[in-house]
Amino acid sequence: MPAASPAEHRTVLLRGGEVHSPADPFATAMVVERGHVAWVGSEGAADAFASGVDEVVDLEGALVTPAFVDAHVHTTATGFALTGLDLSSAVSLADAAEMIRAHAAARPEDRILVGHGWDASRWPERRPLTRTELDELAGGRPLYLTRIDVHSAVVTTALLDLVPGVRDLDGFHDGERPLTGDAHHAVRAAAFGAVSARQRTEAQRAARSRAASLGIGTLHECGGPQISSEEDFTGLLDLAREEAGPRVVGYWADLDVERARALGALGAAGDLFADGSLGSHTACLHEPYADTTHTGAAHLDATAVALHVVACTEAGLQAGFHAIGDAAVTAVVEGVRAAAEKLGLARIRAARHRVEHVEMLTPETIAAFAELGLTASVQPAFDAFWGGDEGMYADRLGVERARTLNPYAALLRAGVPLAFGSDSPVTPLDPWGTVRAAAFHRTPEHRISVRAAFTAHTRGGWRAVGRDDAGTLVPGAPADYALWRTEELVVQAPDDRVARWSTDPRSGTPGLPDLSPGADLPVCLRTVVHGQTVFVRPNE
Repeated sequence: MPAASPAEHRTVLLRGGEVHSPADPFATAMVVERGHVAWVGSEGAADAFASGVDEVVDLEGALVTPAFVDAHVHTTATGFALTGLDLSSAVSLADAAEMIRAHAAARPEDRILVGHGWDASRWPERRPLTRTELDELAGGRPLYLTRIDVHSAVVTTALLDLVPGVRDLDGFHDGERPLTGDAHHAVRAAAFGAVSARQRTEAQRAARSRAASLGIGTLHECGGPQISSEEDFTGLLDLAREEAGPRVVGYWADLDVERARALGALGAAGDLFADGSLGSHTACLHEPYADTTHTGAAHLDATAVALHVVACTEAGLQAGFHAIGDAAVTAVVEGVRAAAEKLGLARIRAARHRVEHVEMLTPETIAAFAELGLTASVQPAFDAFWGGDEGMYADRLGVERARTLNPYAALLRAGVPLAFGSDSPVTPLDPWGTVRAAAFHRTPEHRISVRAAFTAHTRGGWRAVGRDDAGTLVPGAPADYALWRTEELVVQAPDDRVARWSTDPRSGTPGLPDLSPGADLPVCLRTVVHGQTVFVRPNE
């Protein structure tokens, strides 16, 4: 399969495959012109275009779909996990320690060591590494290691010494427990401030390259003053404009609306924290955790939410919040409703404000999301990683409460717009795995169809940024697409979310790969963004 030219003005005919398009459920060919889809149709009709195009691509039976949109990513941190110290595969305390020791030995020139992904809840020891242990493993150098949810971190003494006053901040703990809250934010700023511009750019390139290799055409970058830095955020947006690769839509999580606008953000949104995470016991709950005595931490109340939503709406920007616990979700809903009472419901709905994660929902808050036009930006891999009666959610909340988490079917039934993402590096960039996780949710009543999940991970991401004309392969849509090597396509029966499949060509519904557990996920062969090829898999 030859590589396409990167020139957006070229006209390209793709033929001899399967094109996933609602415009023609039986399409086997597609024409791309000036960065947009110009035509989709049958192999026979494609002959009429063959003499007038700049290039003909023989699909050799490949599947063509819209490129995925990952609606929640931390790009630089993802790059550091790809190029640096990734502890997500560690199976024990000793395994993690050996990985840290080996990384430190391999990077003697690095002034600071950065890593991610440890999850003590999955280790037999059920505890993180202590500061004393880390000091020895890092050889006295500054070391910053985020828990898999990125809401807490373990660090070395040398890193603490770079942050005056950190021991007096909320969330500072002795060497036996991770840092949380303000102490964690201060240490994170110091850690990433010590990373060179060259290291940041290398990490951003690595993350965009990985995304492209997985058929992802757009990333929603969730930055903010408590997450990264202004230099990191604007540097990434500049890089995406200057170099080929997945496009980047930027969200800056700041109550300062004008600052978000000045930085080039689409919204003062993303990880604007209403609370923390379940894994770190910092998500804000109505009732105490099952494995401790408190209810987590609230960072924004309904009044603060309302003021921010009003300010964003009047400024023509999206507002958005990170809310995981049921008390945090309630505060966001009450705040958005108060903003609607001030500005009018139509203006609030038209602004398409969004909420990230929203794991603990009730029928009442789901109905409020539908009423207020809020987009639920969610991560199905969270359930795959931590759901089930034996998972971390059950540890934190008890089995019954854990079974209520991430109710995607109820959200869809209520008409709540869904946009799927990874929160990478919290969970990996893995779009087909994400679709599978939603279709085979650990709690059966929360499962949705593969088709609905695929839509949430393609068109849903575009709708979340206010674009209704993209994320699908129809004439006039942006030519963001991916080519896949996959097995036989199947069509889910409309009355059964996961169990009944059909290969009957009379269905009139575009097919998708079989994503049932045990089936091989599709392999990306090529990714194209606005008509420009950004990834081609080498010949195998």
